[in-house]
Amino acid sequence: MKNIAIVTPSYLIKKKSDHDKGIRQLEKQGYRVLNPEFVRKLPTPQAKAEQLHAAFSDPNVDIVLAQRGGYSAMKVLPHLDFELIGKHPKILAGFSDLTALLNPIYDRTGLVTLHAPMVINLHDPTEFTLKSFQNALQGFPEKNLFRGAPVKVYHHGKASGVLKGGNLTTMSALIDTDWDVNLEGAIVFLEDVDEKLYRVDRYLTQWILAGKFSGVQALILGDFGLKSRAVYHILASQMEISIPVVHCPFIGHVLNMITLPIGAGVEIDTNKKSLVITSIATPGGVG
Repeated sequence: MKNIAIVTPSYLIKKKSDHDKGIRQLEKQGYRVLNPEFVRKLPTPQAKAEQLHAAFSDPNVDIVLAQRGGYSAMKVLPHLDFELIGKHPKILAGFSDLTALLNPIYDRTGLVTLHAPMVINLHDPTEFTLKSFQNALQGFPEKNLFRGAPVKVYHHGKASGVLKGGNLTTMSALIDTDWDVNLEGAIVFLEDVDEKLYRVDRYLTQWILAGKFSGVQALILGDFGLKSRAVYHILASQMEISIPVVHCPFIGHVLNMITLPIGAGVEIDTNKKSLVITSIATPGGVG
């Protein structure tokens, strides 16, 4: 049985019932939650970092799981001891605001992190979400991450690279900081929620002007709560599209959610509508 430590690097779950259901679901799936208590007070950025350090340092912990996203995870970055995290490899799982930690931790330590459901998302998960989450925590026996998911192709092609990405707003906020995500040679996935089209337009235009797409090998558009073609048009109207671009609605703030390994080597093939892991070093021996 694998042990999970719950951390609070972003915001708090508001309803205790949602928290308790998420914990019960983890236990039902065969995991032991070491700290199942409901957190009522948001830690300071320093305390959040100490919480992460304690979880990574604890030899009894196999998986470090965020309770929820929201905002403020990026405030933790200046307080993180990346050397400590690298010396105690564990799986860190979360998404949305956790994008601010998942990518920099991989960039600075080489540890694969999981863009995955959190405690709040597990209070009433779909079968697809659970199956994909379990596939990840078991070391990805199913290598095709798009298996069972709908995929729309906007620009055909085949490419390989390191998988990176997550929440567009959060990644945009890291541009030109010390924790800006290195996308050279990457296959990038992006998603967002509760954003108007004009704001998504502004963020993607910022990426274009900042040259963030220059070394990207392929682009996966997740769910934005908007028409995917409108999101693609923002890019196609401003830059020449010469890389594979697809839309997969099972990435993001959605009921059916794919768990994605940030830092894994992957290959995308638009003809097969596949995203296959070609290399991965699952930390902590969780696989």
